[in-house]
Amino acid sequence: MNGRNFDLSNGLEDVIISFKPDSNEHTFPEFQYSPVNVQGPGCPVDPSEVTLTGCSCFSHSCNSESCCCLQTHGQAYRNDGTLLSITVSDVGHSTPVFECNALCPCSDSCSNRVVQRGLRLRLQVCSTSSRGWGVRTLQPIPHGTFVCEYAGEVISFEEARRRQLAQRFEENNYIIAVREHAGRGSITETFVDPATVGNIGRFLNHSCLPTLFMVPVRVHSLVPRLALFADRDIGVEEELTFDYSGGYRNQTPGQQHLTQTDSTIQASRTVQRKACHCGANNCAKFLPLDLSVLN
Repeated sequence: MNGRNFDLSNGLEDVIISFKPDSNEHTFPEFQYSPVNVQGPGCPVDPSEVTLTGCSCFSHSCNSESCCCLQTHGQAYRNDGTLLSITVSDVGHSTPVFECNALCPCSDSCSNRVVQRGLRLRLQVCSTSSRGWGVRTLQPIPHGTFVCEYAGEVISFEEARRRQLAQRFEENNYIIAVREHAGRGSITETFVDPATVGNIGRFLNHSCLPTLFMVPVRVHSLVPRLALFADRDIGVEEELTFDYSGGYRNQTPGQQHLTQTDSTIQASRTVQRKACHCGANNCAKFLPLDLSVLN
């Protein structure tokens, strides 16, 4: 591949995702690029289907005084599109984020439309010295900025477990399990696998001291989009990473809040664990167990 002329997204993103040729003889994976989630085996809902109601704002940008989206779900973004501090409950669960959607008459530049605008940053897939492929930024990224989604096939728990058990130890596991507590004991689970259909998020490496954190964001559908935001100001050519263990703002595995369902997932995990090479001072020495959980 010629990194200068190669666009990883094949024109599906609004910006070119460049590619730096590999000097470490890493094999570039074959997969189908998709900038958003797609319906996979066992998923009863098409993530692209519009299932949420919209507001009635005809203004350029919605405000909390008149917008039912903001009144119902709260304001998540500043006027510049950066993420506000998400409220966390006493048990460590973050409040949900809902954006205006296709049924809302507000403009595309509404401040409550961020993740749905897609990739806006110049990112590059590159080879790392010890962790295969990775992603770095070619421009500064301010704290709280939306960077990219972790998009792929939305699958059922049964399909996620089947795929995990079929994997060989040397193969990469891409499955992320998102668990959201909706109140009154209600738990919503979403499993996303970008192994064969996915976006640039599939190339993000794990770090015990990450530069990004993940937030479930709902746009048109009840199926959440796994949005990654800058956890601090990020400089040019820094590698972009997130904590595979999940948890609001990258909790460590020991901070996750386990439920009976969590125990079921953990029972299906492989016994062998892969070494972590993130190099952080707080490195846990091993990658988090498969099927990460985000509370």
